Amino acid sequence: MKAKKLVTNALIAALYAGCTLALAPISYGVMQFRVSEALTLLPFIRKDTVWGITIGCLLANLLNPMGVNPLDVVFGTLATFLAALVTARCKKAWLAAIPPVVSNGIIIGAMLAYTLTPDAFMASFAAFGVQIALEEAVVCFLLGIPLASLVKKLGILNKK
Repeated sequence: MKAKKLVTNALIAALYAGCTLALAPISYGVMQFRVSEALTLLPFIRKDTVWGITIGCLLANLLNPMGVNPLDVVFGTLATFLAALVTARCKKAWLAAIPPVVSNGIIIGAMLAYTLTPDAFMASFAAFGVQIALEEAVVCFLLGIPLASLVKKLGILNKK
């Protein structure tokens, strides 16, 4: 059983990192539609997938083709990890889409404001936070919920 969990999480990490890198032009930068964030709803179906999501995000941030940003490696990965932890506790798919939106809006919004406009942090934090939250909402609600529903329906993450 431990081997199956390890393999499942390795596959999820590879999917997250691979999807992020394959769609690099829209996955990195100030404007982000990180399609791989749809996978952050998988812990709603199976709690132990938190680790695959987190490691996938870490790898994607370390392999950033625009250059590695240490703040993004730490805080981007943290945002995804916290979102996945809270998502694992959700009882309904539409609720499971909310933690990634809030976590990324706050953490990535603050990181972008601090990095890009430190002299106007508060004003830019609100703008960046709302922008990131909206981009995350598009991915999580339009892609993540249908993906989670399909994975659940097909029993892809069943523990057998």
